[in-house]
Amino acid sequence: MKSVPGLWLAVLLASSCHKNDESARSKETAPAIAVQLTPATLEVHQATEDVVGTVRSKLRAVIEAKVSGRVLQYLVAPGQLVKSGDLLAELDVQEIRAKLEQAKAMLDQAKRDLGRQEGLIASKATSQQELDNAAARVKVTTAGLNEAETMLGYAKVTAPFDGVITRKLADVGDLAMPGKPLMEMEAPANLRFETDLPESLLGDVKSGATLPVTIPSLPKPLQATVSEISPVADAVSRTFLVKLDLPNDAGLRPGQFGRVAVPVAEVKLLLVPRQSVLKRGQIEAVFVVRQGHAMLRLVKTGKLLGDKTEILSGLEPGDPVVTSDASQITDGQPVTSKP
Repeated sequence: MKSVPGLWLAVLLASSCHKNDESARSKETAPAIAVQLTPATLEVHQATEDVVGTVRSKLRAVIEAKVSGRVLQYLVAPGQLVKSGDLLAELDVQEIRAKLEQAKAMLDQAKRDLGRQEGLIASKATSQQELDNAAARVKVTTAGLNEAETMLGYAKVTAPFDGVITRKLADVGDLAMPGKPLMEMEAPANLRFETDLPESLLGDVKSGATLPVTIPSLPKPLQATVSEISPVADAVSRTFLVKLDLPNDAGLRPGQFGRVAVPVAEVKLLLVPRQSVLKRGQIEAVFVVRQGHAMLRLVKTGKLLGDKTEILSGLEPGDPVVTSDASQITDGQPVTSKP
């Protein structure tokens, strides 16, 4: 006589087999559904390696004062658009103003001396050398006046080109001098992508080549042209600075992060249409047709290449994959192929 635990085990096994039989009969009796099939194919693809970089302006400038003086006023702020020649800041240069007044006085005196010498030479009361010396002093003092006027003009700091102010590096009252930055500006219209390329990839990039650059905020990669390749590696990172010209109407801003895909080799990838892959959390699967039935296959996917997905494991080349209504069918359901 069977023991009670053994009897319960037999009942459970019988119940489980009954449920499995019912599920199998349900799949067999389910109506056939017409689906589109596409074989998994091996395609030659250019393998790439992504290298990070930054969008930068082609035209950038660090604005410095050409003369020393206190910052009297700032007329711009970061983010402000300016035109070439616009006044950005003004310096307090009392010393230069004093030199300008001195130069004017010296020029007036030199002109009077020249006029007196010209009158004396007419009456032969002076020598030609004295007249020449007076004329030379006029030229020297005129040059000194021009220099003082030029130096005074440097007290007004102007924009060298059309652009936008990106950083403010000093404030009113600070001492400005040559070599000390006051602000930075860029021309946002013409942009490029700058990246530090590892030495191992330098041979795969040529000047004039077109490479795809991916910016996270844009829906699709941009085609950028290699314009500059640094001939010297950075001594610390052992990388080479590479610059790529970007399209002007791409909707980019300086400072954005991106990746450039550098081609390294040609490889064969197993690809299926993107819509054929079903995702449930971390699980990825496709339906493969065998003897008129849809069989669920767990797969591992790789890169997304346009409208196709790379399959790393779970399929073989030529496997007929369901590409339409995949979410509407069940494992083992009869299917028919439609054009």
